[in-house]
Amino acid sequence: MPSRRLTGSRIREKRLDQGLRQAAVAEAVGISPSYLNLIEHNRRRIGGKLLSDLARVLAVDTGLLTEGADSDLLDQMRAAAAIAGDVAEVARAEELAARYPGWSRLIAIQARRLAALEERIQALNDRIAHDPQLSSALHEVISAVTAIRSSSSILVGQEELDDDWQRRFHENIHADSVRLASSSEALIAYLETPGADEDAGSTAQERVEKFLSETAFHLTALETTDADVAAFVARSGLAGPAVQLLERFAIQYTADAQRMPLTEFELACRATQYDPAQLAVRFAAPVDAVLRRIAVLPPGGGHPPAGLIVCDSSGATVFNKPVPGFAMPRTGGACPLWPVFGALGRPTQPLRLEVALPSVPAPRFLCYAIAIPVAAPCFDAPPVLHSTMLVLPDPPQGSSAPVEVGVSCRICPRATCQSRREPAIEGVTLQSAL
Repeated sequence: MPSRRLTGSRIREKRLDQGLRQAAVAEAVGISPSYLNLIEHNRRRIGGKLLSDLARVLAVDTGLLTEGADSDLLDQMRAAAAIAGDVAEVARAEELAARYPGWSRLIAIQARRLAALEERIQALNDRIAHDPQLSSALHEVISAVTAIRSSSSILVGQEELDDDWQRRFHENIHADSVRLASSSEALIAYLETPGADEDAGSTAQERVEKFLSETAFHLTALETTDADVAAFVARSGLAGPAVQLLERFAIQYTADAQRMPLTEFELACRATQYDPAQLAVRFAAPVDAVLRRIAVLPPGGGHPPAGLIVCDSSGATVFNKPVPGFAMPRTGGACPLWPVFGALGRPTQPLRLEVALPSVPAPRFLCYAIAIPVAAPCFDAPPVLHSTMLVLPDPPQGSSAPVEVGVSCRICPRATCQSRREPAIEGVTLQSAL
């Protein structure tokens, strides 16, 4: 149902929240109760002075009655519905979010937590299946248990054993018990990693990105020429694998900051209208470094908001700095039409593309992407690539139509898309996409 058709539902919800009678509101704005009833049931369109009068009587902003739920929240709700299959009425997501925003946010939060837990379970399964140290530790435990069982079965058997043989079997059982205790302790110590006390529902990457988001990904401590990466990481309070990820990010951040000093870079950005190609030439810097630098400009400096996505050759996201209106699944299944994936097929070639998400009106983004080898090339081995994409929302209207992209096939209404991997869940249409 289009947003304008839900204005009546929002009016009714606000009236009921304030305990106002339909007749009293109708009288206050100079219409009949029956006409207000039609409006509240979305059977009459509303706008102009009448909408302003109703907003005044209900003591709310007009935008709250017309705009409805936040598009990011709707994206998250539809993503949650996609996980559950066809059990949810996706076409009524906006109505639910408009009527019950608190419950809608709870749905989105729980869906994110479930996705994080599933990702952690998958990681643990992979660890059990492929970790040689864990496999060796389990083999040692099983070996000790088997030896104890073999010796004890002989002792309790029907055959009489002399004292000397009984002593030998008892010694064997004791030695194997000591070995079992030692191997069990080693296994427990290995499983209880340093990060075990952290939130089990989040990955190391998510913990790093949450820490960075507290400063909008701009790290003042690393902008100086004598930046101390080790001290910065130590002050972060992170533990476990997140420490290595943050250290890797901080080293790269420091290198970018020294190559492109902040004050000079800010002036150049404004002079070039944030054109990565011109900035790369001016600072003799790689394009991917320029994209990263634009994405971490200080939020209070009047710069446009910017998102950043980095993925590896498999398309898995290794870094995600969000921007309002931009959604990218963290655990795979993203729309393959985003330039960050297209750049993987054309290494070292920068791409510039304007894209639009399915909505009315369609949110537009200007994307710059490039895939760069992150390791020295070698014969008879595929290159190790990282693709970096800068995302700038609401660019000036271009001369050509933007490329239509989606978030994920299951919640994308573009039925004729040639890149579709699977059908959208029932109820998703272009009219109800966002």
